[in-house]
Amino acid sequence: MIVLQVNQLTKSFIADEILTNVKLEVQHRDRVALVGRNGAGKSTLLKIIAGQLSYDSGDIIIPKDVRIGYLEQHAGLNSTRTIWQEMMTIFEPLRAKEQQLRNLEQKMALPEVYGNQERYAQIMAEYDQLQHDFKDIGGYQYEADTRSVLHGMQFFEADYDTPITALSGGQRTRLALAKLLLSKPDLLILDEPTNHLDITTLQWLESYLKGYDGAILIVSHDRYFLDQIVTIVYEVSRQRVTKYTGNYSAYLQEKAKNFERDLKMYERQQDEKARLEVFIQKNIARASTTKMAQSRRKMLANMDFMDAPDGDEKSASFGFNIDRQSGNDVLAIDDLRIGYQHKTIAKNITMRIFREDSIALVGPNGVGKSTLLKTIVSDLHQAEGTIRYGTNVKIGYYDQEQAKLSSNKSVLYELWDEWPLMNEGEIRSVLGQFLFSGEDVDKVVNDLSGGEKARLALAKLMLEKANFLILDEPTNHLDLDSKEVLENALLNYPGTLLFVSHDRYFINRIATKVIELSPTGTFEYLGDYDYYVEKKQELEEIAAMKATPIKAISTVKEHPTKIDKEAKKKERQLRRAIEELETTMTATTSEIEQLEMQLCEPAIFADHEKVAEIQQQLDIVKASHEATELEWLTLQEQLEEIAQ
Repeated sequence: MIVLQVNQLTKSFIADEILTNVKLEVQHRDRVALVGRNGAGKSTLLKIIAGQLSYDSGDIIIPKDVRIGYLEQHAGLNSTRTIWQEMMTIFEPLRAKEQQLRNLEQKMALPEVYGNQERYAQIMAEYDQLQHDFKDIGGYQYEADTRSVLHGMQFFEADYDTPITALSGGQRTRLALAKLLLSKPDLLILDEPTNHLDITTLQWLESYLKGYDGAILIVSHDRYFLDQIVTIVYEVSRQRVTKYTGNYSAYLQEKAKNFERDLKMYERQQDEKARLEVFIQKNIARASTTKMAQSRRKMLANMDFMDAPDGDEKSASFGFNIDRQSGNDVLAIDDLRIGYQHKTIAKNITMRIFREDSIALVGPNGVGKSTLLKTIVSDLHQAEGTIRYGTNVKIGYYDQEQAKLSSNKSVLYELWDEWPLMNEGEIRSVLGQFLFSGEDVDKVVNDLSGGEKARLALAKLMLEKANFLILDEPTNHLDLDSKEVLENALLNYPGTLLFVSHDRYFINRIATKVIELSPTGTFEYLGDYDYYVEKKQELEEIAAMKATPIKAISTVKEHPTKIDKEAKKKERQLRRAIEELETTMTATTSEIEQLEMQLCEPAIFADHEKVAEIQQQLDIVKASHEATELEWLTLQEQLEEIAQ
């Protein structure tokens, strides 16, 4: 069943054509993504489909009984109701039927009704039919569904009576999404639904949308999310829309194949065109060959030549370099407590960062990830604990809020005033790498869009040539193409990286380690995002097994195959945990040896303050090593018990 059909749709703003002859089709239970660069017209197309914008020509066909639900980018609920009251407005028809049931129950209890057999039977029949209808439309589960969706969006029972006016902008956006999901439209249109969602909420949303009993049309820059959800991709590029079958990764592969094919065809056409032009030029003036040349000229005039496949779209092109290399130890944090004034957000934070590490800092919203980064770069004061920077460490910091980009200067002078020794040509060349060209360099910084500010901040970061980059949500506001350029730049970066990101695709490409931050400390995982998810699940299973009490011996024996499977599963989990602990012990043993060697160096041995500092660091590493060793022994004993 087709729920949406767009035929030959055209839209322009004054003289600028945005969309030309767009064709798009969505069937029941399709999962469709619209992708393309910022400004390509994705949100415009969604608004036209949702009936919020007019169009110049073409047709939009939506069956009469199809309900559309649209979540605009950055949309948030504005209401004087509480969270629960607002959610219940969706179910007013259901609640009206529920009230009818209660009214009929009261009628049946009246003496004049239950004493009158005919009247009682009549009301009972009406009650049975209404109850059946009520059940069919979800009357007995709407409150449970509401609790489930609110919980998925990180609103808990303690929050239900909170007035919506007291919520933050991000919370209102999440609540708007929750309300739309509960309304269950036939076609769900979502414009950047992953904004303001942490990784836990994203995972819940992915699971919910996979089982959604309707069609979905999404615009999103979250590539991991698109890979998990969509099966059809429409690319909006140069006013036109092209269809690809598969998820986002499949779309990239197919697009690359199409580009190679089109490029070869274009080159063949250009060769043929050049050959004909040479023939015409050489033979048009000769009496013996002029007819042949005229024939070729006519053929050339009638040929339909394709445009170059790369078109006129430009990509940013930049890389990050360093002035000088740092020492092997870049950053050491011990027992750090972070927060604001008298409010503690997280404590017992300990981490070690070494040269060329690429570390993703993850954790739920509000746990203090941005606060930790600001504390490391000294924008915030540390409550307690120690932060030690390594030799020759030069930090470059990217702030997701771009708080320092709020001047009335032009883009050109925003950069030039900080690097006055560069000439204007060099500054313009740098800005050109970040897609600021022509009149763009005269734009006022305060008037820039989120994406433009992000590119300007990255331009500044590139010029700093720092050897330790600390990045807070660097992919926010970037389109898919710019994200890929940034990833490639960071993959080739010769320094050290510490970054916060909710973009799991980005984490998978960049991170070599993941550090999870919680209110009570940090835990390190030696791998990318997928490894972190897998390993965290394994550790939770092991912890659950440890916490499970030993059952009393039963006279009923379990089936030996079941026992064997469970034992093998537990053995695999234990072996993986042991391998990880052994890797950690190898690293700490190496660190202990390095510190002990430093203590033996004459220059350090003569410096009592340096000796005390290294000794303190050595004691901390040894204590960590002993704790890991103790856990390793415990798991080894459990493994031996299974083997017996």
